[in-house]
Amino acid sequence: MKVTQLTVFLENRSGRLAEIADLIGQAGINIRGFSTTEAAEYGIVRLIVTEPERARDLLHEAGFTTHFSHVICVKVPDEPGGLARVLDELANAEVSIDYLYSISFQNVCFAVRDVDRAIELLQDKVMLLTDKEVRSL
Repeated sequence: MKVTQLTVFLENRSGRLAEIADLIGQAGINIRGFSTTEAAEYGIVRLIVTEPERARDLLHEAGFTTHFSHVICVKVPDEPGGLARVLDELANAEVSIDYLYSISFQNVCFAVRDVDRAIELLQDKVMLLTDKEVRSL
């Protein structure tokens, strides 16, 4: 039941995240889920991919520092309190959670510095979801 997670460390500069996605995609490896964390000078990308070993090798060849770890993935009931029940089970057993992220890949939220500019760039290229649409998923 352990899931292999590939963690990639990278400098925090424009285009670096796209480079990772391009390398993995061009190799025919599918990204099933991801999470990003950023600080002023660096970022951390956590990936669930279809071929973790191959993805790590490609990223190493491109100069990225990577690390494997194991996570668990849970199908949370899609109902109010569904996540809370899972978290309560772990909390009651005093299992500490370092971080969590969703791996529902079709709908992705981006935090960008210039939201209006990003909307302008993407509005004719992809389906952008409204606040109401996201809340009704």
